[in-house]
Amino acid sequence: MADLELRTFLGDEGVALVADCYGASDRGTVLLAHGGGQTRHAWAKTGTSLAAAGWRAVALDLRGHGDSARSPTGDYRMERFAADLVAVAAQLGDKPAVVGASLGGIAGMVVETLVAPETFSSLTLVDITPRMNPAGVAKIMGFMSEHVESGFASLEEAADVIARYLPNRARSKDLTGLSKNLRQDADGRYRWRWDPLFVTSVMHGRDGRSMDSFAASVSSLRIPVHLIRGRMSELVSQDDVQEFLTLVPHAKFTDVENAGHMVAGDKNDVFVEAVLAFLDRPGPELPVGGRRVAV
Repeated sequence: MADLELRTFLGDEGVALVADCYGASDRGTVLLAHGGGQTRHAWAKTGTSLAAAGWRAVALDLRGHGDSARSPTGDYRMERFAADLVAVAAQLGDKPAVVGASLGGIAGMVVETLVAPETFSSLTLVDITPRMNPAGVAKIMGFMSEHVESGFASLEEAADVIARYLPNRARSKDLTGLSKNLRQDADGRYRWRWDPLFVTSVMHGRDGRSMDSFAASVSSLRIPVHLIRGRMSELVSQDDVQEFLTLVPHAKFTDVENAGHMVAGDKNDVFVEAVLAFLDRPGPELPVGGRRVAV
């Protein structure tokens, strides 16, 4: 088991962001940013594996998630998550390689295209592209909204709901991991460890026009990029992948068989192997002022 250190960073608006830090930084730092509604614990196996390979892995609870503080203004626009990642990167003391799943990946793209380009040494996007399947987005947001106020009577009830949402994954008999993503409130019911305002705030302003603009913006990415998709993803289609690779022709692409949107959870061994292969040979950065040529 890798050495594990609990650390707190200061994000945008002074928000306290909690992270699990695995291993030492012999080969560099990998900043792990989870998806919406998840916590840093989604990266437990990944962080341990990265540390065993000589990397320092920093698994962050994004604002309003897990043990991190909620936004004091209820602001969960993507620009806030991006600003948090910039702040954490500065406090790490070196340019981290970022691995961002879904929400974390979008925030990473916003950093590198709009907020502070070349903050990271590389960017791995886990089942996320600028353009997303609207039906897939609706499914995810519907799942997150369904029990946000009422919660669950027990961990078993929550596990049953998750099993129906993720039918391709076997229902876990060990609920220890699930208990890290739920809190038990004074009324005895279990509720997710994220701010309910996140659901209503995060998609603000994401209409068709802004999605087109965001998609076009990724052509400015200059750092090494790796897109990992779950082949059964309900969020990222093959057409979305092709558009992204056309806009970012230097990007590497890995399609993980028998995995859905939660790639790291569905096929962790394959996922980690792909991440490590990219970290070992991330590929060239584009020179400043250089032109991108598709081959």
